[in-house]
Amino acid sequence: MTSISNEVAARDEITQDIPVTIELAQVPQPIKNDESNDPFLVDFTQPIDTSNPKDWPTSRKWAVTDVVSATGFNRIMVSTIMAPALSTISHELHMNSPQAVMALSIYLLATAFGPLLIGPLSEVYGRKRILHASNVWFLVWNVLCGFARTKEVLIASRFLAGLGASGAYALAGGVLGDVWRPEQRGRSLGVYLLIPLLGAAVGPIIGGFMAGRTTWRWMFWSTSIFQASMMLVSFTAFRETHAVHILKRRAEKLRRKTGDMQYYTLQERMDSQTSLLSILTKALTRPLRLLLFHPIIQITSLVSAFYYGVLYIVLSSFADLWTQHYHFSVELSGLHYIACAAGEVAGSQLGGPLMDAFYRRTKARHPDREHLEPEHRIPLTFPGAFIAPLGLFLYGWTAHHRTHWIAVDAGIFLTTFGMQIRSMALQAYVIDAYPEHTSSAMAATQFASSLTAFLFPLFAPTMYNAMGYGWGNTMLGLMGLGLGVPVTGVLWVWGRGLRVRGGLTD
Repeated sequence: MTSISNEVAARDEITQDIPVTIELAQVPQPIKNDESNDPFLVDFTQPIDTSNPKDWPTSRKWAVTDVVSATGFNRIMVSTIMAPALSTISHELHMNSPQAVMALSIYLLATAFGPLLIGPLSEVYGRKRILHASNVWFLVWNVLCGFARTKEVLIASRFLAGLGASGAYALAGGVLGDVWRPEQRGRSLGVYLLIPLLGAAVGPIIGGFMAGRTTWRWMFWSTSIFQASMMLVSFTAFRETHAVHILKRRAEKLRRKTGDMQYYTLQERMDSQTSLLSILTKALTRPLRLLLFHPIIQITSLVSAFYYGVLYIVLSSFADLWTQHYHFSVELSGLHYIACAAGEVAGSQLGGPLMDAFYRRTKARHPDREHLEPEHRIPLTFPGAFIAPLGLFLYGWTAHHRTHWIAVDAGIFLTTFGMQIRSMALQAYVIDAYPEHTSSAMAATQFASSLTAFLFPLFAPTMYNAMGYGWGNTMLGLMGLGLGVPVTGVLWVWGRGLRVRGGLTD
C-alpha cells in the first residue's frame, strides 16, 4: 500500500509540472486501444485533456499557428524578393540570363528536398526542436547571400538557405493537423495562410524599391534581421504540438518520478524492438514511399505541382512585363505584385469559412458519423479549377494587347484567387487523409510542387517569346482545365477506394 501511495503521490507531482489539469483517477487512461485496462499505458485522457494539443486553449493554438505563419511569411518573401533586381545582380556578379534565373529559382529546388528530411524528422524528434534548428540554418545562409561576391557563392548560399526555409513547408501542415480539429480546418488554414501569402507579393515590392534606392544586398540583410526577431518569438511562444512526443515526455517523467520503468506509450511499445537506425530509416523514406505508392499523394501532388509552377511563372516574369512592355520603373513594377497577393489573400479568407461551413452542413446531413470522410473536401476544389484558367486567359490577352494595367491585374487577381481556393481544399484533404503522418504527406506533395516552381520559370521566357502572353497563358489555362477537373474528379469518385488500396503508412 505504501508503494502504491508513493506512486500516486509521484503522479500528482508530475501533473503539476505539466501545463495541464489532470484528475489522478484518470492518469493514465488510454483511449481507443486494446490495452485500455493497463494502468501503465500513458495516453491522453477523455473527454478533455488539455495537454492534448487538440484540447489546448484557443489562445495557445493561435500562438503556435501564428509562429509558423510568420515563419512562412519570411521564407516565402525571400523566395521572390530577388525578382525585380535580377538584372542588377546579374550585372554586378557577371551572370548570364540562365544563371540569374538559377539564382532566383534554386531556392525553390532546395524546398523540394528539404521537407523530405525535415517532415519525417519532426515526427521522430518533435516539431519544436526541428523548427528551431531549421530557423538557425536558414538565418546563417541567408546572411551569407548578402555578402556574396561571386555568382557561385550566391547560388550555393541560396540553395542552402532554401533547405532551411523548407522547414516552413514541412512543419506547417503537421502543426495545423496536430492542434486543430477537422471542423476547424478551414479557419485555421485561412489564418495561417494570410501572412505567408502576403510574402509572395511583399518580396518583389520590397525588392523593387531596394533595387532602385539601395544595394540589393539589403534584401538579404533585412530579411535576416526579421528572421532573427522571429526566432526569439518562436523560442518563447512555440510549444511542442506532436502528440507522440508529448506523451513520450509524460511517460519519461512518470518513470523518473516513480522509479517504475513499466510506464510506456503505444509508440514506445511499437518501437521497443526497433533500433534508432531503423526508426530513422522508416521515417526518412516515408515521404518517398507515399509519393511512389499512394495514389492519393500522386494525384494531389500532380495537381498542386502544376498550379504551383504556374504561380512561379507569374511571379518570376511579372516584373519583366511591366518594365519591358509597359515601360514602368522597377519600383512601380513591384507594386503590381499586390494584385497577386490580393487574389491569394481573398481566396484564403473566403475559402476558409466556406470550407468550415461546408463541413458543418455535410456533418448535419450525416449525424451518425463521428468524422466525415476526407473526400468531402474535394467539391470545394472545383470552383478554383474554373476560376484560375479564366484568370489566365484574361491576364494573357490583356497583356498581349497592352490594354490598361488594371485589366492585367484583374486577370492576375482571378488567377491567384482560383489557385488559392483550390489549394486550400487539397491541403485540407491531405491533412484529413493522413492524420498520423501529416508532415510526411505534406513533404511528399511539396516535393513535386517545389520542382515545378524551380523548373517552370526556366522555360517561361522562351514560351512567352515564342507564343506571346496571349497564347502562352491560354495554353497554361487549357492545361489547368484538362488536368484539374477530371483528375480531381477521380478523388471525388474513387478517393476512398484509393486510400484503402494505398493502406496505412507505418
